[in-house]
Amino acid sequence: MYLTSKVQKIEESPTLAISSKATQMKNQGLDIVGLGAGEPDFETPDHIKEAAIEAIEAGFTNYTTTSGILELKEAICDKLKRENGLEYSPEEIIVSSGAKHSLYNTLQAICGGGDEIIVPTPYWVSYPQQIKLAGGEAAIVETEEENGFKLKPEDLRAGITDKTRGVILNSPSNPTGAVYTEDELTEIAEIAVENGIYIIADEIYEKIYYDEKPVSIASLGKEVRDLTILINGVSKAYSMTGWRIGYAAADSRIVSAMSKLQSHSTSNPNSIAQKASIAALEGSQDPVDKMVAAFEERRNYIVNRINRINGLSAQNPKGAFYLFVNGTELIGSTVADEEITDDYKLADVLLTETRVAVVPGSAFGAPGYLRLSYAASLSELTKALDRIEDLLGIEA
Repeated sequence: MYLTSKVQKIEESPTLAISSKATQMKNQGLDIVGLGAGEPDFETPDHIKEAAIEAIEAGFTNYTTTSGILELKEAICDKLKRENGLEYSPEEIIVSSGAKHSLYNTLQAICGGGDEIIVPTPYWVSYPQQIKLAGGEAAIVETEEENGFKLKPEDLRAGITDKTRGVILNSPSNPTGAVYTEDELTEIAEIAVENGIYIIADEIYEKIYYDEKPVSIASLGKEVRDLTILINGVSKAYSMTGWRIGYAAADSRIVSAMSKLQSHSTSNPNSIAQKASIAALEGSQDPVDKMVAAFEERRNYIVNRINRINGLSAQNPKGAFYLFVNGTELIGSTVADEEITDDYKLADVLLTETRVAVVPGSAFGAPGYLRLSYAASLSELTKALDRIEDLLGIEA
């Protein structure tokens, strides 16, 4: 059977084995606590659902403009101006089937054979694979926990070659919860402008933060804005992961190229979900505030508990709803008569012995770590942490 080299280069999800095992254990009737979720555990707010119902009842169920309806593009422009201090026109906006789709379109438009995109670690699992699909190479740049898992200007500068086309910045970050400060973004932006490389700003977790509001790098001057491809959507902020609406804001020439690509792949994003997304952006933000308050309470709880457990430690995430746990002390040790050879083995032992499912850090380019999602109720978090604590013990 013939398969293209492009497809053969794409790696399977590195968490597939653990996910399959967790599913199998659930099917056997075991009580598995899943802390791998990449989505809020809240319902889509009612006013957003109602807008979708109204769209269905009004017969808004046909094709729309490929790049999204004007009304939604205008709502996105209003949002960017109101919340981020950014001026965009509808011609500089493309609506796609989720932020992941927006990223895919972006990389297909700006990255080709032999091109490099700088990707700081830890990274979201799809970044390197999407770069490969575009025919490029992910230029991995390591970050350090001591620096909050954030890209240092000197490391960015050192990673730039004549093949570099852009750098991906995810703030707040999946999997670490790191949030770049305005000063940190300014230094990165200056290097991007100096070298004429794109900044792919993945801001999908923008509204989920606990301290200072995240700054959009595109707001740091015209030169920076012109090089920035801003990626966002409604999935995380409004608990709308299944609605599949994301968007990109960029120079109109880039948006035009992305629209051409989209016209020959998926066509328009879901018509009904587009109407619902207008309600999300323009309606009450109270549900978002309540959700973030719940996440903050859970964050404080899980950080405190994890930092008491033998062999585990974690920094306080500034945004998103993930805790990136350092388990390197346990690598090489024996837990439940099993040698912990790496983070995959650690995650497997936790699943087998405590029935708690977590994601190995190697999936994000960070061996020795674990990602725990606190998009779960406090009762579920308590159950999971009690079990892990029983297995590993508490620090003296």
